[in-house]
Amino acid sequence: MVALAPGLAACGAGGHPLAREPGEPAGRITLAGLGGDTRLADPADDLKVTAQGQARITDVTAVDGHGRYVRGRLSADGHTWRSTVPLAARSRYTVDVSTESDDGAPGRKRLTYRTSAAKAKKPMQVELGPDKGTYGVGQPLTVKLSRAVRTQSERAVVERGLKVASTPRVEGAWYWVGDKELHYRPREYWPVGARVRLESRLEGVKVREGVYAGAAKPVELKIGDRIEAVTDAAAHEMTVYRNGEEINTMPVTTGKPGFETRNGKKVVLEKQPLVRMTGASIGVGGTAEDYDLQVSYATRVTWSGEYVHAAPWSVGSQGAANVSHGCTGMSTDDAAWFFETVRQGDIVEVVNSYGEDMAPFGNGFGDWNLSWTKWQEGSALTPGAGNGGSPADANRLRPGI
Repeated sequence: MVALAPGLAACGAGGHPLAREPGEPAGRITLAGLGGDTRLADPADDLKVTAQGQARITDVTAVDGHGRYVRGRLSADGHTWRSTVPLAARSRYTVDVSTESDDGAPGRKRLTYRTSAAKAKKPMQVELGPDKGTYGVGQPLTVKLSRAVRTQSERAVVERGLKVASTPRVEGAWYWVGDKELHYRPREYWPVGARVRLESRLEGVKVREGVYAGAAKPVELKIGDRIEAVTDAAAHEMTVYRNGEEINTMPVTTGKPGFETRNGKKVVLEKQPLVRMTGASIGVGGTAEDYDLQVSYATRVTWSGEYVHAAPWSVGSQGAANVSHGCTGMSTDDAAWFFETVRQGDIVEVVNSYGEDMAPFGNGFGDWNLSWTKWQEGSALTPGAGNGGSPADANRLRPGI
C-alpha cells in the first residue's frame, strides 16, 4: 500500500498524458458540408468529420434525436471519419469527437449536424402489424412497404431501422416475403405472457436515391397461452394442448380425395361466427360437388378458404372418414368450444394428410414450416443470406367446406 501511493499521486496530478481530463483538441475539428452549425446538409451526403493540425481522431459517436446511432469508418491516419450508413432527413445529429495530440493529450469536441428535408416527391410508407392486442405464440410481426425494396443493401437499411423488443428477450430474425413485405418471428414460439413491441426508426432514412421512409405507428402485443391444435387426418381426430398439456380431443373430418387438407403448421388468422361457403369459391360450382351453406363457428387458417368449423351434416363421418372439401369439420358443440378457446396467432397443425404442404407465405402464416436456418437466410443481415421468399400472393379466395 505504501509503495503504490507515489504512483497513485502521480496519476492524480496528471503525470501521464492519458490520465488528463480531455480538453479542446490540438487542432481544428470540422464537419464537411456545413461550414458551421447553422447550415443544413443534404441527407444523401455522408457525415464526414475531419481533424486538422496535431489532432488525430480516436473515436466518433453520432446519434440523432430518435436515439439512432450512425455507423462509420475511421481513416488509417486518424484524420477523417466518415459515416457508412444512410442519414435521416430533417434530423439533428449530436456528434462527439474524441482526439489525441502528438504528445498523447486527449481532446473532445461536441458538434451539431443537421440534415435538410429529403429530395423525394413522396415518402415510402411503412405499415407495421398486427394491430395492438393479445395473440397466440405463433403470431409473426409484419411490415408492409409502399415501394419495392429489392437489393440486399437496401433491405439491410430497412431491417436496421426496425426494432423488436420483447420481455423476456428472444432470438428472432426478419424474412423478406417479397419486395414489399417482411415478417419477423422468434427462433421458437413466443414465450407465454411475453410483451412484444415493434417500432420503426426509419422515418426520414434514405433507402436508395430518391426514396426515403415515412413515419409508422409502433405496435405492442401481449402473448397469451400456448394453444396448439394438432389434427391427425389419418386418425380423424384433433387434439388441443394448452401450455403443453392436453385439454381436449375431438373427432373430426378433413379433406376427401381430390380436396385433401394441407399438411403443416398454420396460424389462426381470424374468427367468424357465421360464414357463407359455396362450391363456386373453390371451382366446383354447378358440379356434383357444388354446395351453398351457412357455416357456424368458423376459425380461419388460410386465405384460400381453409377453416376449422361446425359441420353438423358430417357428424356421422367425423372420427371415421374424411369427407370435406379441405376444411376441418366437427360437431357444432366442439366447434363452439374450439372457437372460444383459440385466438389469432394460435397454432393449428395438420399431420398425416395426403394433401400438399402448407406454403410458408402467400396463403396465411405458414412461417413456422421453415427451419430456423432457412428462416435466417431470408434476412439481408444474415451472412450468406439470399433474397427471401417469392412475393406473397395476397388473393383472399372465398372459403370451401
